[in-house]
Amino acid sequence: MDPLEVARWQFGITTVYHFLMVPLTIGLGIVLVAMQSAWHRTGKEHYLRMTKFWGKIFMINFIMGVATGLVQEFQFGMAWSEYSRFVGDVFGAPLAMEALIAFFLESVFIGIWVFGWGRVNPRIHLAVLWLAVLGSVISAYFILAANAFMQHPVGIELVDGRAEMVDFWAVMTNPTLLIHFPHTIFGALAVAGSMLLGIAWYHLWKRRKDGIDTVDEQGYVVVGSSGSKARDEADYRGWRSSFRWGGWIAIVAFLGTAFTGHTQAQMMIEQQPLKMASAEAACHDGTGFSVLSVASGDSGGATTCDDVVGVFEIPGLLSFLAHNDFTTPVEGVNTLIPKYEEAFGTHLPDDPRYGERAGAEIEYLPIMEVTYWGFRLMITFGGIAALAAAIGLFIGRKGTVPYDKTLMNMAWLSILAPFAANSTGWIFTEMGRQPFTVAPNLNGIDQVWQFTAAAVSPGVSGEEILFSLIALTLIYALLLVVEIVLLVRYTRGGHPAGMPELLADEQHDDDDRDKPSSDVLSFAY
Repeated sequence: MDPLEVARWQFGITTVYHFLMVPLTIGLGIVLVAMQSAWHRTGKEHYLRMTKFWGKIFMINFIMGVATGLVQEFQFGMAWSEYSRFVGDVFGAPLAMEALIAFFLESVFIGIWVFGWGRVNPRIHLAVLWLAVLGSVISAYFILAANAFMQHPVGIELVDGRAEMVDFWAVMTNPTLLIHFPHTIFGALAVAGSMLLGIAWYHLWKRRKDGIDTVDEQGYVVVGSSGSKARDEADYRGWRSSFRWGGWIAIVAFLGTAFTGHTQAQMMIEQQPLKMASAEAACHDGTGFSVLSVASGDSGGATTCDDVVGVFEIPGLLSFLAHNDFTTPVEGVNTLIPKYEEAFGTHLPDDPRYGERAGAEIEYLPIMEVTYWGFRLMITFGGIAALAAAIGLFIGRKGTVPYDKTLMNMAWLSILAPFAANSTGWIFTEMGRQPFTVAPNLNGIDQVWQFTAAAVSPGVSGEEILFSLIALTLIYALLLVVEIVLLVRYTRGGHPAGMPELLADEQHDDDDRDKPSSDVLSFAY
């Protein structure tokens, strides 16, 4: 059993799973800051309800994200020790700063925020939320700094077979990082926006279903009340605001990801041209963008340029995406592979680090099915999320949503689109870098790289990694069930899920219901 392949599957499964939590935590955290700031500034009840409800969803996801993220750093030492030895001097600084500054900033202040309702001065309480969310954003920056080095190594020199950092600021201002970071943040906001829109749609629909809200002859909402504080006008205003916020956030986030993604693709063509050529199934130099290409299957194995059959392409579009004009040709796979072979060899070195792969022929072409469809699915799912947001804003322009269960279910499903876009985008980015863990600068000066075959731990067997792979997959599957159950339970609970005091006996006076002894702990737990 090949330890390299099993280790790659393990890292891929755990990373993609962990990254389901990351964008929601970052995006929802930013939105949560805006909600509580709005409540602090205006004192309006519905902003408080929004803050507490979405704060509960944020906390569930935050806790799961922390639990699943801890495994990632252990894998570097246990399954990828040669990789850690090679890049440890570079990775050590951003990962240490992520733990010591960002993670502790998050964990300390998020605790104060959770247990500080009614106990901490409102301004301080708002400030600690700002600091906690700032910590999550800084954490993302440090992690992306480490990943950007794998895509485009800078600020180092090769000493005795190891990459040693000589310029910390070059690593922290890597041009790849400066594009990856805003792209990731916009992707996180897209997730948060779709989450707000989909869940708010459900609750507005439920108010229609329960007969609380109606519409007049022109279709405009007539806000009602069930007689309970939990379903009063403030409840409506909270869901209406979440609905509108979510729609506009999702649209702006899509535009942001499109703009930064375009810039990122142009940079990728300069730094990792074979990744982008594979993503376009561009076997020959040209200017056309492939809308659809298929594989003939004649090779009987992985898709190669001998199998690619172009079905439909848009002339000039690929040149525009790469060079901002419609005539400059983009190099294809058949042009680039000889350049890689000339620069980095045709066979792996005959070195014990490569194990059974020592001396094997290097396959520079990434798995074309993954890069080609990963790139397109990323764009498609992102577009679906933005389209759903635009349609939602139009349908809900009169203050509510139709009493239509099919539309409501479609709104629920649209929540999944930005999650899928983020996941397929990262799968494309990471698998398109193969056969390197640290990709070389093909057109650059600092020729530092590491083949994936040399990165795996030499003393670990495939059976041992398979055991941890199965164990982690089962544990993560259980955690996924727990998260989904919790999210669905509190989502259906509505604003009272974050403010249980709304369901308290109506005869209790407000002062008694808002005492910290009952309010804080009920919110926390």
